[in-house]
Amino acid sequence: MVCLALTLLLPVSAFVFGWWQFSRLPTVNVAAALSPRGSRHGTNYLIVGTDSRAGISANDPNAGAFLSGEVSGARTDTIMILHVDGATTELGSIPRDLWVTDPATGQKGRINGTFANGPSNLIKAVEGIGIPVDHYLEINFVSFGKLVDSVDGITIDVPFPAKDDHSGLSIQKAGPAHLNGTQALAYVRSRYYEELVDGKWRVDGTADIGRTERQRAFLTALMHKVADERNPLRLMQLPGSLGSGIKRDTTFGYFDALDLGWTLKDASPEPLVLPVTPRRTSGGADVLELQPSSTAVISALSS
Repeated sequence: MVCLALTLLLPVSAFVFGWWQFSRLPTVNVAAALSPRGSRHGTNYLIVGTDSRAGISANDPNAGAFLSGEVSGARTDTIMILHVDGATTELGSIPRDLWVTDPATGQKGRINGTFANGPSNLIKAVEGIGIPVDHYLEINFVSFGKLVDSVDGITIDVPFPAKDDHSGLSIQKAGPAHLNGTQALAYVRSRYYEELVDGKWRVDGTADIGRTERQRAFLTALMHKVADERNPLRLMQLPGSLGSGIKRDTTFGYFDALDLGWTLKDASPEPLVLPVTPRRTSGGADVLELQPSSTAVISALSS
C-alpha cells in the first residue's frame, strides 16, 4: 500500500511543483497581436532574445558578451520562429538587420528596432512579412546564460578554432566545443566572428547571416540538451532557475509547455533559411532585404 501511494504521489507532486514553477514566470499580454488560427494546422512560436543588461557586472570576465554594442533603447538580439506541425519541427531565424516597415511608425527600419515599441509591435512586424505568430517567448541575456548553466552547458560543433574579441568568444580547438552560459552567449551574440584557417585568422564575411546560422545551431543544441535530461528534479527546477528573465504570452499555459516539451524531446528541427540580399540604404545603413525566393520559406511557416 505504501509503495502504491508513493507511486501515485511522486508524479502528482512533480506535476504540481512544475506547475507552480511555471506559474511564476512573468507574462506578456500580446494576445491581441497574435495571429488567428484560420485553416492553419501548424503552430509558430516567436522566440526572442533581448539585449537587457540588467544584472550584468562590468567585472564579469566576459562582460563584452553582454555589454558591447548598442546600449540605448530596447532591441532584440535574437529572433527565431519555431514551427511545430505534429511531429514535424522547423526552426527559422529572422536576421535582426532585416529591413521592414515598423507597424507603429510606418517608417522603414531594421526589424530588431520594432521592439522599441513593445513586443506586440515586433509580432506585427513578423506578421507583416507573412509569418503568423501563435505564441511569444522572450528571454534576456542574464537568463540566457542561466538556462545553459542549468543543464551543465551545451556542445557546439565548430569547423575551426574561433574567437570574437568584442563578445569574449574563445574556442581553442575545432570540433565539439563544450560551452558554459557565458561562453554560449558570446557565441550567439558574436558579430565579429573569426576562424583560424590554415594558421591565419579569417573574419566571417557573412555578418548577420552567419550569426543567425550560429543562433540556430545554439538553440538546437540547447533543446537537445534539455530533452536529454533525465533527472526529474532538475527538469522541474528549470523554470525557477531562469528567474524573471523569461516571459511568456498570456495564452501560453502549462499544458502548452508540457506539450511542446514532449514534442521537442526527440526532435531535430529542420533549419529554414530566409533568403536575403545585403544592401546599403541611402542613409548609409547596411541592411538585409528579403529575396523573392523567400516566399517558399514564409509559405512553409504559414501552413
